[in-house]
Parts: sequence; structure tokens; C-alpha cells
Amino acid sequence: MMEIHSVITVGDQLTYLGETLDDMKNKLGSELDDNENYHINQLVKISTSIKSLAQEISQKEEERRNLRALADINKVVNSSLESNEVLRFAMDTIIRITGAERAFLMLRNDDKKLEIRVARNWEEESVDASDSAVSRTVIDRVVESGEPILTSDAQEDTRFSVQESVISYNLRSILCLPLIVKEELIGVIYADNRIQSGVFTEKERDLLIDFSNQAAIALENARLFEHVRQTLREVTELKILMDNVFSSIASGVITADLQEKILLCNQAAERILGIKKEEMVGHSVQTGLPPIAEEIHEYIQDVLSEERLIIGQESRVSLPLRGNVDLSFNISPLKDEAQNSQGVAIVLDDLTEKKKLEAQRRMFERMVSPKVINKLDPDELKLGGERTEITSLFADIRGFTSFSEGFDPHALVSILNRYLSVVADAILKEEGTIDKFLGDAVMAWFNAPIPQPDHMLRAIRAAIGLREAVEKLRNQFPSEYQLAFGVGIHYGEAVLGLVGTETRLDYTAIGDSVNTAKRIQENSGPNQILISGSAYELVRDQVDVHQIAPILAKGKREPVPVYEVVSLR
Repeated sequence: MMEIHSVITVGDQLTYLGETLDDMKNKLGSELDDNENYHINQLVKISTSIKSLAQEISQKEEERRNLRALADINKVVNSSLESNEVLRFAMDTIIRITGAERAFLMLRNDDKKLEIRVARNWEEESVDASDSAVSRTVIDRVVESGEPILTSDAQEDTRFSVQESVISYNLRSILCLPLIVKEELIGVIYADNRIQSGVFTEKERDLLIDFSNQAAIALENARLFEHVRQTLREVTELKILMDNVFSSIASGVITADLQEKILLCNQAAERILGIKKEEMVGHSVQTGLPPIAEEIHEYIQDVLSEERLIIGQESRVSLPLRGNVDLSFNISPLKDEAQNSQGVAIVLDDLTEKKKLEAQRRMFERMVSPKVINKLDPDELKLGGERTEITSLFADIRGFTSFSEGFDPHALVSILNRYLSVVADAILKEEGTIDKFLGDAVMAWFNAPIPQPDHMLRAIRAAIGLREAVEKLRNQFPSEYQLAFGVGIHYGEAVLGLVGTETRLDYTAIGDSVNTAKRIQENSGPNQILISGSAYELVRDQVDVHQIAPILAKGKREPVPVYEVVSLR
């Protein structure tokens, strides 16, 4: 740098010296001899040569500065993928080295229309929207041809002198270059000067062509980077969403690859199996899922080899932290987008509580008619009842007190349960409701909570059915285990509903008609079915009976007429 400045300085001095010698030569004229004239002429020639050299060096220095500025621009543009600030710097430098008044960078949007991305002026300020008028004719020609356009004076240039935008905006020097990446135009660089003509030359054009090539690549890289970053954001958001969905699934989900190595599991799988995630992920199914490995290994092999689905397979397994649990599992192929098998997906559901509730319901249904259960709304359970007409049935083992004295409690309960079981089945078969078991007796009713037009006939059929079932059961027992039932049936009004406390409820029937049925049963003999007179009136054309002497029921002022049921007609 110092050497170039020294040459320019010496050249200026010699130029001054040459001019001085010319003056001397003109003044002295004939006073100089030939030798002196010769030396003066040589000095003049030398000074002229040095002056020419200095001018050339000055031009080269200007070109060097422009090239260095261009290199700096390219360096900055290609050093960052955040392009806005970089492009402003680049456009300011272009204005400075070309002498432009304004410079615009325009890029195509998604609709392929050009939009101003950066607009700067010679004061290194952003161009106001009201001052951003440009020659659309020049820009459109560059877009169509893909070639740069240079005009030193658009007002005089025959190509543009008649264009409205050129005339109205008083445009003079214009330089417009395409930004091309992979043979596709992505935008343009537009520079102009509305005051001076002849600002731009082919030198500025060639200089900016090099820059536009680099800028186009840098802009494309920035666009690709932003696209990748946006895609990454979307993928990250999707992953977070999938993780949230995955963790919120109530079913346990476990995936394994083709070698049965566990790839992932969700929180539900940890909770159901009582195994931590780190003890499963990365391990084989055999070592990571020891409680169920043997149970599902064969199914996994079938899925991998035959690509078939295993649906709703249930199993009871023993887990270290939970004991015996009931599980349902589905196993399906795990495939990629091309439908190539990548492993298996195992979905586990904990059925332990469901199985427990089902067992409790089955037990409850042995005591209460399913129709009663379906009518009960747990959210509306409250103490109280309603009056309704029902048929009450009581069945009791005859002579059970003396019978029980000869057996130990375990044997006695076993025998009693066998008898009560067949009695309950006979009642439920006729859709009766078993109210309760009273030791060796059973209380039931018909016609509620679901109305039954033939409720009395159902009760009598149930009584005959239990008598026949007990008789069959007696034949299976030794003589010392043989028992018989007495049955009493009555029809009348009762209060049906919930009695008890808020913590202990009993769905039952209360009323005189219920008590009367029990008193009739107390007067029945072994395998005898007694019905009241009011009950008989409801089925007199459907049963064969024997009228027996009225009974003096406890709490009744008058004897109660009763009939013994012989058979159905």
C-alpha cells in the first residue's frame, strides 16, 4: 500500500517538474544549446511516462478497492444464514462502489411475484415506501431474458425513453442484474441514479455480476436453512405432541425391533408392569419384560414371520410389585412409510379392576335380578321407596335347626349353599328378585321394579321349579344330607326401595303383604307350596290346588285362607 502511494506521489511531482521544464524551454528558446534541449526533452518524456503510469496505477488501485469491497461483501454474505442485516450491508457497499443513488434487492415470493426484500439509498438508510418507485419495464425484461441490463441515460435510451415509468420517475442511470440459482431466477438486483447519467459502465456491471452470482447462492442457502429450521420446528412440535399423546394413553405401549429389542415404552406400560423405563428400553423382550416374556414371545414370532395381528389376548400373570394381575394385549407389525416391517408394537391393558368388578357383578346378580341392577342409578341412590303391588315369595328349609346340630360348621355351610343355590336359580329363571338370604330361608318378589303382568304365575312356576330342583339334589346326597323346603306366596301392596344408612343400603320390600307371605311359609310343610286366597284369585284358571284350613297368622285378626299348589294346568 505504501509503495503504491509513493509511486503516485512521485508521479505527481514529476508531472509538475515536466510542466516546469516545458515553461523553461519556451522562455529560454534559442538560448539553449542542443545538448540542453535534448536533456530537457528527455526529462519531459520521463515525467509524461510516469504521469501515465501513475494514472494507470490509480485506476488499478480503484479497481482493487472495488474488488476488495466485493470480496468483503461476498465474505459477509456467505458467512451468515441470517440474511437481512447482511443484505443491508451488501446493498450499502454496492451503492458506494457504483455511485448509485438507490439499490433494491427483489426476491420472488411463493406466488412467483417479485417483492422488495432490501431497499437502501446513498445515505445508507432504508428507502421509504413512497420513494421506492422503479422501472418495472427494465425489471420485467431482466426477468424474461435472464440477462443484465445497463443504461447510462434511460431518458435518451431508445429502449426505454418512451416507457411511462422511466419518464414519470425521471430515471437516468439504471443497472439491473438477475439472481439465478440452478438455472432458476429467484430475484433481481436493481440500482439507479435519478440525477446523473453515465454513472454505470460495463465495469460496474461486470463487478455486480460476480456479486449477484454469489448473492444468489447465499440467498438460496439462507432460504434452505430457514426451510430446514421451520421443518425442524414443526418436527419438534410434532414430537412434543406425540410424546404428550403417547404419555397420556391409558394403555401400555411398547415397541420392539426385528431382533425383539425394546425401542420405547410409555408411562402406562411402566405403571401396568411395575417396571421402570430404563429397565425395558434397550433390552430384549426376554430380559426387559420378564413377567410376560414367555407369554408373548410366541405371539411376537408369529407377528414377525406371518405379519398377522394378535388381538385381545388375555392372560393372568404375576408381577413382582403388584402380584396377580389380568392383562389383555394386542400385538401388531410395526411398519415404516414403505410398509416394510420394522418390528412389533405391543399394547397392554390392565383388566384387573374390570375383572374384579365383573366378578362382583356376577355375585350381585345371583342375589338381585339383572333388571333391578340395570334400573338402579348409582348417582340417584337415596333412602326411601314407593308403594307398589308385588308378589312375595318365602322359601325355608324344614327342620334345619335340628339338622344343623349334627354337622360341623364347614360341612353345614357347604350343604346349605348347595340347596340355596338351586333355589336362587329357580327364582332368577323366572326373573324374580332375590331380596335376601335369611339363614336357611330365601325372600324374593315379583312384579317390581319391572312390571310383570304374569307375576303370580311366575312366582308359582319358580316355587314348583325349586321344589323339583331340590328333589333332584336330594337324590344326589346321602339320606343324612337330604332336606326339603316349604314355600309361602302372597300378593299385595308393599313399599319397595332403599332402607338403611348413607353407608349401608339395602334394596328391599316392606309391608304387611310381605309379612303375610312369611307367615304362610312358616305354616307350610316339607315340599309344600302354599298360596294365599288373594294370590289364588289371580291364577285360579291356571293351577290345580287343594284348599286347606285357614291359618292363624301372627299379627292377623282373621284367619288367612290358603291353598296348596299341586301343579300347573
